[in-house]
Amino acid sequence: MAAHGGASAGLDAEEWLREAEAAYDRVTSYTAVFHKQQRVAGKLLPEETILLKCRRTPFSLYMRWIRAPYKGSELLYVAGWNEDRARAHRGGILRFITFNLDPRHPGLMVDNLRPVTSTGIGFLLESVATNMRKAAKAGELAFSEKGAETVYGRKTRVLEAVFPKEKARDYDGYRFVINQDVESKIPLRIRVYDRDAQLVENYGYENLVLNAPLADADFDPKNPAYHF
Repeated sequence: MAAHGGASAGLDAEEWLREAEAAYDRVTSYTAVFHKQQRVAGKLLPEETILLKCRRTPFSLYMRWIRAPYKGSELLYVAGWNEDRARAHRGGILRFITFNLDPRHPGLMVDNLRPVTSTGIGFLLESVATNMRKAAKAGELAFSEKGAETVYGRKTRVLEAVFPKEKARDYDGYRFVINQDVESKIPLRIRVYDRDAQLVENYGYENLVLNAPLADADFDPKNPAYHF
């Protein structure tokens, strides 16, 4: 659904960041259908659709790709477990071969801009905050509200952070478009564009359940629902 409503000038970036960070501080775990799309080596890759379970302490991730191109793949990572390696397998004919790899191993980094340990709302918010605070400190951030938009069936505020085009390489992008869930204040989707208006990163959280009742079994490779 397209955004509507006019832009709101003079939005206080620090005030907004503190509100979003406070909202996330109240979250201990969550589940979602995670949508991910990235431009790697100049090529915009197909969107990935992933069932995601995340626990903040210890940082724990379970991911299962539920649509092509990687349908059936799974990944499990728990900080400090498995020698701090991710356990993963591809779908299809390779589903019976499980690997234990460092999060930055080339096998996991192929077609990825960031390691798996940078997955999730916490990283997303931290990345946005780092870029916005750096630009605000330098007096070169343009931050505004662009109206409302329904995303994944939820009402969101549309916010835009724009960085100097001539200094875009000093940041993770030239323009961030953020959809903040009106009810929870959590960023529900973020799209990052480069100075040529090309989409570079797109992350969204559909069916987001905050403070989901996750147990150790949700991050155990012996879980009978998993195929490690």
